[in-house]
Amino acid sequence: MNRIRSYDLETGKIVWESQGTTMNAIPSPVAADGMVFVTSGFRGNNLKAIRLAGARGDITGADAIVWSLNRDTPYVPSPLLYDGILYLLKSNSGILTAFDAKTGKPHYELQRLDAVPNVFASPVGAAGRVYVPGRDGATVVLRHGATFETLAVNKLDDGFDASPALVDKEIYLRGYQYLYCISAP
Repeated sequence: MNRIRSYDLETGKIVWESQGTTMNAIPSPVAADGMVFVTSGFRGNNLKAIRLAGARGDITGADAIVWSLNRDTPYVPSPLLYDGILYLLKSNSGILTAFDAKTGKPHYELQRLDAVPNVFASPVGAAGRVYVPGRDGATVVLRHGATFETLAVNKLDDGFDASPALVDKEIYLRGYQYLYCISAP
């Protein structure tokens, strides 16, 4: 049926629903500032930016869907929503787009991250940086913001499918072989 649904936590009744994702939706939705962003990218592409206030019943085609996208959405990695910017990877590739989360206007589009051609892990962000780990062991570090800027590429002799975990001033990376904890001295 490929629908997006919101349920009332106490009653289990549908609050709102819409036509939506492609089949086999893997990325997790992200939410902030009264909006939720739902993506999928298997056998098609779909993103819906939904304003939660007033979303009731069938919202297909309604104003509750603030903006949408039908191209270049992630298959496995979840989007990163960080201080009003929504970062999306195209499919499972290291091709990144950053949108203004409220309007859907791109800050930059389809920037190739050469060091991470294959990405299954979700990007994470902290301290003004965005971290994108790849399957081949490299992690690209970008400056968070409306302008695309690579700060560093860090390489470990491992590969990463799991999303990094950020705790205080540490980043945890679960590789195919080892668990890594990286922090400042």
